[in-house]
Amino acid sequence: MVAASPESDEGGDIGVVQARRMERRLDLLSAVLLALAALATAWAAYQSRQWTGEQSTGYSQATTARLTENRSAALADRQVQIDVATFTQWLDARAQGDGELARFYRVRFRPEFQPAFGAWLATEPLRNAGAPETPFAMPQYRLAAQTEADRLEKTAAAASERAKDANRRADDYMLAVVLCATALFFAGISAKLHDRRARGAILGLGGVALIAAAIWLATLPVQLTA
Repeated sequence: MVAASPESDEGGDIGVVQARRMERRLDLLSAVLLALAALATAWAAYQSRQWTGEQSTGYSQATTARLTENRSAALADRQVQIDVATFTQWLDARAQGDGELARFYRVRFRPEFQPAFGAWLATEPLRNAGAPETPFAMPQYRLAAQTEADRLEKTAAAASERAKDANRRADDYMLAVVLCATALFFAGISAKLHDRRARGAILGLGGVALIAAAIWLATLPVQLTA
């Protein structure tokens, strides 16, 4: 029998030690990747939920504003109808020469209509062909209810846009969740492999997925309160 040389035994021991060191390094990398991917997944999921809550709040505010706007717009329509009716009756009384009836209707003009009516009379519409045809064409004719309806429409539109933007942000964070879950998958798979090269390759893919997720998360706004 040929006895094994000390040099060959020493070389084998070095190889075993190196293999063990490599295994420990791969185990460490796998653990680090798992930990970082888990943290990133939790953060992305949290942010997605926060932005989803912001989306719900925005749509709720938009709905409330539009409901109130509809009530204000309906009130403005009724007020216009009243103004038109009383003004028409005043015109009829004036045309019939019934000054007392005309005064009856005039004192019953709504306060918002009176400034426009006064400004319209100042243009001498009965003698001035260039005068506005009715007080409703005067810039003084303003309805508080219509102004409020316009304001609420803008509020509703702004809230709706915020909700849409929040929805996009929530989707962006869900993409980050998918990337982080991919990194978790690769980190978990690597722990089941025995071939060092295969483990290294799988961990590399997981690292790439995690880096891509980190870069993507860095570009997204943060929502701390829904």
